[in-house]
Amino acid sequence: MRTHDVINQQGPVRPWPGSHRCGCDVLPASQLRAAIAQNRLHWDHLGRRCQNWEGGLGGVPGMEAHGGYTFCGLAAMILFGKARMLDLSRLLRWAVNRQMRFEGGFQGRTNKLVDGCYSFWQAGLLPLLHRSLHAEGDSALSSSSWMFHVEALQEYLLVCCQCPAGGMLDKPGKARDFYHTCYCLSGLSVTQYFNAARQEIEATECVDNIMEMTHSVYNIGPKNVERAMRHFLELPNNKTPTQPESTSSK
Repeated sequence: MRTHDVINQQGPVRPWPGSHRCGCDVLPASQLRAAIAQNRLHWDHLGRRCQNWEGGLGGVPGMEAHGGYTFCGLAAMILFGKARMLDLSRLLRWAVNRQMRFEGGFQGRTNKLVDGCYSFWQAGLLPLLHRSLHAEGDSALSSSSWMFHVEALQEYLLVCCQCPAGGMLDKPGKARDFYHTCYCLSGLSVTQYFNAARQEIEATECVDNIMEMTHSVYNIGPKNVERAMRHFLELPNNKTPTQPESTSSK
């Protein structure tokens, strides 16, 4: 399915058969930006419709809430400057209840097992929600930590998800892979910084466990985000790209 077919799709959105195997014929960047801008209202309403009764977002309207889709959906709405179109209070309640009381890690969906990759997809939601709610004037927000048990998640990642031979796991008994290594480490980074400041809470005292900070929307280093922004600003006939609301480069 081509990118412009997805952008211009009208009516109910249907799941793609075998979408994890589909290739994507990407438009040139200038055409893609224009197509997204022309259909922004459609995308805004689609994002809102994907939020279900639980409070999280599904892959398409009517599907159960899922950590990966929820993160991507909220991040997209932030990039559009439309996070307020979502019910942020319900989304917050759903997200904080995905942290497992015994394991300390996060589950991706209600009544599922803990999984190391959701250390980013779910825990990474909390900085986005924190800043979005702050922009709405919520005065009850903490000024020193995100809204989940930071130390418990660090312990799950460092004690339960490391493979002795290197790499990180979904959970004990599973095989290591690059995907889980990436998102376990990304989640560990989320636990160690609050608004660009290093948090003192650490599950171990080993300095080797200290991560570099990752950007809350793009999940890459803040300096790389700045370089990318400069690159696109310097392109000919380029309009200023949309900055994520209330995230800056943290």
